[in-house]
Amino acid sequence: MVRELSAAGRVGRRARATSGGRALLLGLFVRRVVQGILTLFAAVTLIFAGTNLLPGNIAATILGQTATPSAVHAMERELGLDQPVLVRYGRWLGNLAHGEFGDSYTTRAPVGQAVAPRLFYTLVLAASAAFIAVPLSLVLGMLAVLRRGGWLDRCIVAGMRLSVALPEFFIGYLLIALFSVSLQWLPSSAADAGSGSLGAWFTSLALPCATLVLAILGHMTSMTRAALLDVMAQPFVEMAQLKGLPPRRVIVRHALPNAIAPIVSIVALNLAYLTVGAVVVETIFVYPGLGQYMVDSVVKRDVPAVQACGVVFGALYVGLNLLADLVSIAANPRLRHPR
Repeated sequence: MVRELSAAGRVGRRARATSGGRALLLGLFVRRVVQGILTLFAAVTLIFAGTNLLPGNIAATILGQTATPSAVHAMERELGLDQPVLVRYGRWLGNLAHGEFGDSYTTRAPVGQAVAPRLFYTLVLAASAAFIAVPLSLVLGMLAVLRRGGWLDRCIVAGMRLSVALPEFFIGYLLIALFSVSLQWLPSSAADAGSGSLGAWFTSLALPCATLVLAILGHMTSMTRAALLDVMAQPFVEMAQLKGLPPRRVIVRHALPNAIAPIVSIVALNLAYLTVGAVVVETIFVYPGLGQYMVDSVVKRDVPAVQACGVVFGALYVGLNLLADLVSIAANPRLRHPR
């Protein structure tokens, strides 16, 4: 009888702990989502304020130096620039709520029609780089931990530090000088990406993708190595080593599953960097993505297009950071099974 009551008490405590863990996880999820929405709202507000604080008269820039004052005033009325800033901000937020970015100042066409295909090209470039960089960083990180202190570990660490130190534009121009100018293996421009055959598209993507991979590989590998080394110092890993398990099995079966939370956070943060950092790479290789469109719109003072690109990049960055937070929370065993 006493044993049955004791067992029932343990089951009850376990059920309460499970329900408490679920409630804690749900509360953390809701809090992170609310914080992400507020962060995105703040970013959208800063984007609108920053584009409206640009020096010069947008209407005069569009019409050119020979524009008369009456023509400038007429253009301002046509574009709605003669209205107060708060009115324009409210109208812009209302359009965003309906998925509209307004009309371009230069083409007078809806900005969304130009953003959608270019966003697809940017996502293809970022996904291609992530498809290579993520598994490669995991393999290099595990090799560095497996051979830590040896020549392979030192070579990987040195290469990753060099990758972190070099900016994207330097890597891009270095690859162009090597593979386009010297060896003449790959084209230096990706302007024709997506317009030809699948093989031509892969050829055009090669250098921009390699630039992005080298730009994020160093940070991802270094952080993966650090996360694995932190787990390798835990008592349960030391116990697995004392049992005589092979080092490779210890890393793959014991260390890697317990380091998955920080590794996933690192991957998500670098994926967010891929989408935003593609602006520099797309400009270097004239890749027809959203970053190149944003740079062209800045030169033309096409404010709705610049705002649309900023909102899309901000939403991607905040969304991927939010995903990293949620995955880290869900992968934390202390939150899933609180005592």
